Amino acid sequence: MKKILVVDDEADIRDALSAILETEGYKVITSDNKKEAFKLTKAALPDLAILDVMMTTHYEGFELAKDLVNDPECKNIPILFYTSIEVLTTSEESVREMASRFRQDHNFKDLQVILVKDIVSGKAGIDYRTEDGKAVWVPVSGFLAKPVDPKKLLMEVKSLLGS
Repeated sequence: MKKILVVDDEADIRDALSAILETEGYKVITSDNKKEAFKLTKAALPDLAILDVMMTTHYEGFELAKDLVNDPECKNIPILFYTSIEVLTTSEESVREMASRFRQDHNFKDLQVILVKDIVSGKAGIDYRTEDGKAVWVPVSGFLAKPVDPKKLLMEVKSLLGS
């Protein structure tokens, strides 16, 4: 049975996502914050992590993703974000370079967060600015728009898990 970690500070959303996923036969582990979610991930090594962006802090989800990507045991766990932030799409292989180019464009350079996805390869990532202005890049597996459509959620989960 595939395990999925769902992290959101809102119990209603955790419960709704859990119900959708459990109906499809997934084992769901939930958390409402970065610190607990990281511990749960290390202990359970889920097959997928579904994260909210804003929890205790504005970028707590991004920070958790960065911690997971940088941890040797967790770095291969696919990360799916659900967010109301617009995702910029490209057909270029390097989403990181594309995010960099967006940062240089006067229309986007002041954005605190840029979410980019390559529509051809499916590669995705987050370019965000920390409170002190430092640029951080985090590769992720994908994005879902809020409010989450259950059919799209399941389609994306099945795609990422290869089932």
